[in-house]
Amino acid sequence: MKVKPLERVGDSLRVIDQTELPGKLVYRRLDDYQDVIESIRSLRVRGAPAIGIAAAYGLAIAARQATSLDPAYLRTVGDRFKAARPTAVNLSWAVDRVLDSIARAQPGSGPEMVEFLWRQAEAIHDEDRLMCARIGEHGAQLIGDGAVVLTHCNAGALATGGIGTALGVIYTCRDQGKNLRVYADETRPLLQGARLTAWELQQEGIDVTLICDSTAGMLMQQGEIHFVLVGADRIAKNGDTANKIGTYTLAVLAKEHGIPFYVAAPSSTFDPSIDAGDQIIIEERASHEVTRSFGTRTAPEGVSVYSPAFDVTPQRLITGFITDEGVKPGGRAPA
Repeated sequence: MKVKPLERVGDSLRVIDQTELPGKLVYRRLDDYQDVIESIRSLRVRGAPAIGIAAAYGLAIAARQATSLDPAYLRTVGDRFKAARPTAVNLSWAVDRVLDSIARAQPGSGPEMVEFLWRQAEAIHDEDRLMCARIGEHGAQLIGDGAVVLTHCNAGALATGGIGTALGVIYTCRDQGKNLRVYADETRPLLQGARLTAWELQQEGIDVTLICDSTAGMLMQQGEIHFVLVGADRIAKNGDTANKIGTYTLAVLAKEHGIPFYVAAPSSTFDPSIDAGDQIIIEERASHEVTRSFGTRTAPEGVSVYSPAFDVTPQRLITGFITDEGVKPGGRAPA
């Protein structure tokens, strides 16, 4: 892939600042774990798998910075990472995995602990690359040559440690010689589809057309969409799925028009501790992201704003889950 959103460079983490895309491709080197937390919170690093990977690297950076390294300190740092963005389970999953590995391995303190944490972060990163590749392989079996796919937000290489989840399926189809066309929702209010997905697909030579979010229903009505393919930030035990705001609307539209609706996600996004979607904490974003995003005021001063970052799609509206372990059925029968 041409896009590598994050990678270890020496004892630092280098990330693409995704708030600068598509205008500029800016890399930032993060030498302080607090900068990693802020990069996650401010969406410089984003995407459920990617922020989990970033947090794992951030723990290694925190250990390197510490003057007195002990498990209590790392748990405190871990809690700060988990609080940065509460909806995506991959973030807490990665932090807990690293902390649990310390308890099991007891690698000692000082340089031994720091090196152990770097290895744990790199292992999580490598595993995500493999999971993305497997998701791509399993999903490509569902999509034939000439298909037209609608996607929402960004679930590609920018959001993961590999080729992506939803977009990973598209890239795998491309590599198999299939000719697909992709419609990308702009994904308001922060335009992850317009700024990131459209840019990323262009980098890879994929035939992509950008649409306003509100255009999707009309395209379905006209028979122009064959599949809806999205990522996920947390999947409850019953299959209810949290993803970028607007996903639920697409699922309802897809059912109405008899279009398969698939969620592509690694096994780390499934959260068996949550029974159903109504237990998922939904992050709310600052009002200015709606009223004056990207520096231009588009709403009157003082207007009330409600801006959830995610919504929950019930399992009954999902045709299937494309995972690294295979395709699992959802609550909708395939069309």
